[in-house]
Amino acid sequence: MSEYVLDPRGAREIDARLERAGLLDLTMEEAGRAVADAVMARHPVGPALLLAGGGANGGDALVAARHLLALGREVHVLAQPARHPLTRLNRRRLRTVGGEVRPLTPAALRRALAGAGVVVDGLLGTGFTPPLRSALATVVDVVNTAHDAGTPVVSIDLPSGLDACSAHPDGPSVTADQTVTLMGLKTALLFGEAAARSGEMILAPLRAPPGWVRGEALGTRPSDAQVGALLPRRSADAHKGTAGRIWILGGHPGTVGAAALAGLGALRAGAGLVTVHSEAEVPLVTPELMMRRHADWSSALPGLHGLGLPDAVALGMGLGPQARAVARTVLGWRVPTVLDADALHPELAGHGHDACIWTPHPGEAARLLGTPSGAVTRDPLAAARRLQELLGGVVVLKGGPSVVAFPDSSGGVTLSVARGGHPGMASGGMGDTLSGILAALLGQGLSAQDAAVAGVRLHARAGERAGAAHGYGLIATDVCAELGAAWLDLRGTLSPTLPPDGSPRRSRPQILQMVTSAPPDC
Repeated sequence: MSEYVLDPRGAREIDARLERAGLLDLTMEEAGRAVADAVMARHPVGPALLLAGGGANGGDALVAARHLLALGREVHVLAQPARHPLTRLNRRRLRTVGGEVRPLTPAALRRALAGAGVVVDGLLGTGFTPPLRSALATVVDVVNTAHDAGTPVVSIDLPSGLDACSAHPDGPSVTADQTVTLMGLKTALLFGEAAARSGEMILAPLRAPPGWVRGEALGTRPSDAQVGALLPRRSADAHKGTAGRIWILGGHPGTVGAAALAGLGALRAGAGLVTVHSEAEVPLVTPELMMRRHADWSSALPGLHGLGLPDAVALGMGLGPQARAVARTVLGWRVPTVLDADALHPELAGHGHDACIWTPHPGEAARLLGTPSGAVTRDPLAAARRLQELLGGVVVLKGGPSVVAFPDSSGGVTLSVARGGHPGMASGGMGDTLSGILAALLGQGLSAQDAAVAGVRLHARAGERAGAAHGYGLIATDVCAELGAAWLDLRGTLSPTLPPDGSPRRSRPQILQMVTSAPPDC
């Protein structure tokens, strides 16, 4: 099932509907139990110290304390004065079963931390807007000092001090080992430094009517099973002419590798025939790629059009100064098209169509939107929406994770957040490879929306597999080599773990395989 991404407004609206239905108390009970279960599963030893704020987040902490007591855990609770009626109710319930609640002060916190096996942060939730008040900032500092000394921390919904809508922390916040996020994901848990401070994300969906959550969601994060179902399936009588004819338009003196990597990505993602068209001499990284060198794009494009158009085109990878003119011409062909790198320009806004995919990284996105790059990375969801509204078609805002934005049937914009990936993918050529993957999926008949959603996850899964073999020293050809196994993973055909013998896969770039298999006298 898809996981939903919520902002504070959407979370408040869901809570309001639950309250009107008389279900909010039951939902808080379910949330607190989920937190207690996560604590017991990951930190089963030692006293549990729970910090409860005055709002609903504190109520969740108090419910968690009661469940931990019922499980036989030693529990200590430090709490701020309760403001929310359900927080006051659950404080009384905790006392009824023998739990003690003491006032939260920095001094009391330091004493309680001395023997704690785990700290549960229930101080502030998604409704918080920075900055922290000085008293709470001191509490957060004490918690983080204990965390740095080895005491594990579990946050409820969001580490206290973070803005749920921002990937950039504005001031101090709790640093958590795990965050149990309730009902849906939040921007801060998915992107940037805020996600790093959140630790492992544990989603507790809760049992609200799914339509209520879906109606308030900013976007979704599809499961691997949903992505796998999008990937094309070949019939038994398939041949190279029916598996997608792809053109790669790119490469310029000094940047020829970009087009080659896009072509390799397209082949490894199932394209039947891939031709690289370039003004430069592009290296033949694998003999299955076909190469066409042209003297000049202005004369080459009319001739290419006359040959009969391919099933999909990817352009812009190292294409150079003529990229804008080439992109404008190719978009006029109205074939499925991926635009990357040099082909990403604001003046192309309005020239897109339903079958095109734009693939900016944050720096390119900032240039397209006329905004600082920090504004893009602070809120990638909002940036992806604005890009789609500007450019049309489908937008893949690349990052860790990537965001796909596409038009919905009501005239709005739907957002899909990719899962997975590996930090080692932060190296040159990864975006070029992705462009080839997307073109291959378009050429095999997927819509631009489905190709984008499936392609970014396929690319990320291949990166995960390559990371298991190479660690942080990944290069784009390592990821290309893992695309076939990643495809099987998403289809559920191959175990997503390492090979049965437990050893890492030692895949090597295709070009190295060719060299090492050559006769000794070559």
